[in-house]
Amino acid sequence: MAAKCKADIAGNQVDLTKVKPYGDTMNDGMMELAFTLPVPAGEEGQEAARQLVKKMGLTEPNVTYFHDMGNGFTFFVVYGKCQHTVDYTSIKVTKVEVDVMDRIECGDYIADNIKRDVVIVGASTGTDAHTVGIDAIINMKGFHGHFGLERFKNVVAINMGSQVPNEELIAKAKEVNADAILVSQTVTQKDVHIHNLTNMVELMEAEGLRDKMLLLCGGPRISHELAQELGYDAGFGPHTYAEHVASYIITEIVKRGRI
Repeated sequence: MAAKCKADIAGNQVDLTKVKPYGDTMNDGMMELAFTLPVPAGEEGQEAARQLVKKMGLTEPNVTYFHDMGNGFTFFVVYGKCQHTVDYTSIKVTKVEVDVMDRIECGDYIADNIKRDVVIVGASTGTDAHTVGIDAIINMKGFHGHFGLERFKNVVAINMGSQVPNEELIAKAKEVNADAILVSQTVTQKDVHIHNLTNMVELMEAEGLRDKMLLLCGGPRISHELAQELGYDAGFGPHTYAEHVASYIITEIVKRGRI
């Protein structure tokens, strides 16, 4: 559990049991909100934005910027003061618990503990045409200085690309006797990712494969908690890289005796 208090950059004590937004002065509660309303640009629209923010519990709302979006829509930026606090010390987050190894350490771990290549198959499935996520994890160049799984020693990584039907991803995993399947989901409008991810689990269960392969998912709106709720072993959201995924997979293979 986090300590109750900590010092801020000015040396003041911050009560972590009563955390609120910071703008210019500690605990001033200042927040910036950006949103679009289906109203024309003008004084009435600005007042509508102020009233809306006030109803959200912020005091002293101030419209600092607005822009006519056309067709009766206006974009607003509004500042206000939040009156609420949260107890940071009581927060518990469901997350992947694993000691993250770097690329070299992962290769050595596989050689020492698994003694064979680890096979991983991934794709952006369903109608999702975005490959930025799966490419960042699998492709050799990786992302932001973090090399992808293709560069990991003792790992065979197969990137099937985008708009891959769940059935095809499963078939490929069976063909290569994969240890793990990675499902990337970027498009989330109307919760299409939830439906697609759920379908993947149902298909795996129908073929009797769910307990034979690790099933992971990732994307901008994916959390470990959501992944587990949907029937996945683990979920990886923003700011996770190939080494996070690899560390989880290889330690789980050993833990589950799938050597």
